[in-house]
Amino acid sequence: MRAVAERALRCQRDGNDVVLIVSAMSGETNRLLGLAHQISPTPEMREMDALAATGEQVSAALVAMTVHALGGKARSLLGHQVNVQTDAAFTKARIQTIEGSKVRSTLDKGEIAVVAGFQGVDPEGNITTLGRGGSDTSAVAVAAAIKADVCEIYTDVDGVYTTDPNICPSARKIERISYEEMLELASLGAKVLQIRSVELAMKHGVPVHVRSSFNDNPGTMVTNEEGLESVVVAGVAYDKSEAKVQLINVPDRPGIVAAIFGSLAERNVSVDMIIQSPSREGGTTTDVTFTVAKTDLTRCKDLIEDKARNLGGAAVEYDPDIVKVSIVGLGMRSHAGIASEMFRLLAAEGINIQAISTSEIKVSCLIHSKYTELAVRALHDGFGLDKGPGAGGQA
Repeated sequence: MRAVAERALRCQRDGNDVVLIVSAMSGETNRLLGLAHQISPTPEMREMDALAATGEQVSAALVAMTVHALGGKARSLLGHQVNVQTDAAFTKARIQTIEGSKVRSTLDKGEIAVVAGFQGVDPEGNITTLGRGGSDTSAVAVAAAIKADVCEIYTDVDGVYTTDPNICPSARKIERISYEEMLELASLGAKVLQIRSVELAMKHGVPVHVRSSFNDNPGTMVTNEEGLESVVVAGVAYDKSEAKVQLINVPDRPGIVAAIFGSLAERNVSVDMIIQSPSREGGTTTDVTFTVAKTDLTRCKDLIEDKARNLGGAAVEYDPDIVKVSIVGLGMRSHAGIASEMFRLLAAEGINIQAISTSEIKVSCLIHSKYTELAVRALHDGFGLDKGPGAGGQA
C-alpha cells in the first residue's frame, strides 16, 4: 500500500489528476466467502455481495490513510458514492452507468480519489459485486466516465506477452496490442486482463496500459488497431478449463441439435466448440461433439445423459483431458494460409487435432492436454514470435 501511495503521489506531482481503483487485499475475498459458507452451504446472494464488498472498502480506506501519512491528500470513495449503477445480478453484476461528478469534485480539491473496485449498486440501492477480476472492470469504467487520458492496470507481470513465459522461454513482451487481439487472448486463456475490462475499454476507446506493480518500466498499451495490422500473429494462448463431450449416434434430422443446445442454454451452460459429423456407425445418425467449462460439466451431465436417452439411446463420452490452443492476430484478415500453417506445425510435432474453430483474427485447435507445452512452443516459435515484431507468420 505504501508503494501504491508513493507511486500515486509521484504521478500527481508530475501534474496529473490521479484516481486509484483498489481491490481487496490478497486472500481477503476468499476469507470472507469462507465465512459465508460456514454459515450456510448456499448463502443468500444479496448478502454475499454485501459481505464481499467490504474487502475493497477496507483497502480504499487504508490506501487513503497511507497517502495522508506520506503528506498527500486523498479521499476514499465506495461504489454507491461514485454511483456505479449495475443490474441486479448479484455476485456477477454488469455496470450500466457511472456518474463521475463525485470523482471529479474530489480531484478538483487536489485530492487523490481512492475508489473501491469490484462493487456498485443496483436500481434498488442494494450493494452488488462485479465478479472475480471486477476491479479491472471498475477501473476502465471509471476511466471512461471521467474521460481519463489512460487507464493503467498494475499486475504481477510487466505487460502482455506473446504467450505464457512460464512454458515458453522465448515469449516476448508486446509493446502495443489492439483491443480485438487482447479480447481474443483474454477469452482464450490469457490471464493478464479480465475480459469485461477489455470489452469496456474497446467500447469507450479507453487506452489501457498494463504495467508491473514492482517497477516503473513501460508495459503493454492496449489500444485501437490503427497501424497494428502488419502483425499477422500477435500471440498464442491456451485454455485448460474446458472438457469435451461427444454424443454418438444422434438421429440426423432437423431440430435435434437445437433441442440439445437449447436445454443447455436454459441451464446457463455456455458451449464453445461444436462439431457435427457423420456417425462412426454410418447410416442415418450423426455424432455431435462440443466443449463446456469443466466447472459446468458436473451440473449438466444429468441433462446431457437424459437427452441422449430421449434420442434413442445415443452414447455419451466425456474427455476432460483436453486443451484449446489458439493463435490470434489482426493480420490474419489479410493473409491466407495461416490456419494451414498452424495445422502443419502441430502435425510436425505428432499432435492430433480433435476440433477446430475460427474467427476473423483467431484459429483454435482442441488437442490432448499432455501436448500443451509442446504445442504452445511449436506455434510460438513457428510463427516467428520469438524474433520480434514483424518477424514471422508470413505463411
